[in-house]
Amino acid sequence: MAVAANLDKLLDKAYEESPLDKLPDAPVAALAGVSKADAEALDKAFGVKTIGDLGRNQAIRAAVAIVDLANLAK
Repeated sequence: MAVAANLDKLLDKAYEESPLDKLPDAPVAALAGVSKADAEALDKAFGVKTIGDLGRNQAIRAAVAIVDLANLAK
């Protein structure tokens, strides 16, 4: 099944036309608002090099889960 989504606001201009299935392998700096310095800090702190690494990172996933659960408890 094909999936289409407009991710332009989430991505750096250079990656707006990238196929969805290729984005997990794109550098984390491909995300809008993530600078090269941010990407280097993420790599140094967590070993995050790609969007996929960021999305699969256990600490980040735990933080998202905690925030989501806290919001549901309100």
